Amino acid sequence: MTTSSISDPWVGCPRPNPAARLRLFCFPYAGGGSSSYSAWWRELPAHTELCAIRLPGREARLSEPPFERLTPLVQALATALERWLTKPFAFYGHSLGALVSFELARELRRRGAPSPRHLLLSGRRAPHLPGPAPLHGLPDPEFLAWLRRMGGTPDEVLREPELLALFLPTLRADVAVNEVEPFVPEAPLDCPISAFGGLEDERAGRAELEAWREHTRGPFRVEMFPGGHFFLRSAREPLLRSISALLDDAERDLPA
Repeated sequence: MTTSSISDPWVGCPRPNPAARLRLFCFPYAGGGSSSYSAWWRELPAHTELCAIRLPGREARLSEPPFERLTPLVQALATALERWLTKPFAFYGHSLGALVSFELARELRRRGAPSPRHLLLSGRRAPHLPGPAPLHGLPDPEFLAWLRRMGGTPDEVLREPELLALFLPTLRADVAVNEVEPFVPEAPLDCPISAFGGLEDERAGRAELEAWREHTRGPFRVEMFPGGHFFLRSAREPLLRSISALLDDAERDLPA
């Protein structure tokens, strides 16, 4: 039995690909889930297996309490992914997922575990930069106004009190993960980093994305797409073309 065919609470493969030479682990944004990436496999290279990260507090893990701090989440992920790191891999994360995947790469290095072949980060300023005013503790009306402005939450969730009651605790916890812990400097990673952004994103402009450069000794690039913070939806096709090209490069660098 391959790893991809085993049921795992932390990882879901929409289309298991035992012949894949590379795995792409995708990390959700605040309030998001693995379903955000469930159709991506159709547009990724045939040599890549898509593995979507499943976090507590949403989807099939709705009954589990979400993490509220970054370090315990990253440590849990590092342990959970041990059996999945039997093939070369890359990480993609959007917004909160960018921070989590970056810190997970650093945690894997501390453990002496395999490192990603490429770190693909979108919609998030570099972690050493000062952040905006904290949001996770805002009163509900202000917090909901921010959600509407960002545009990532379905209107049916924002309009329905029962759905909001389910959704808000997880979203607040995710935002706390993104905000609360101070950044701890370490040596740059060896793997390449590619940073992606939306041209109209008020939370991660080009300058904030360029600042990721200091976190790698390897190649670095920034690419901007039309759209706001959730350009991964509005500019999905060009984003996936860029990701696929980078995965092709990573696959070509693998031993025969």
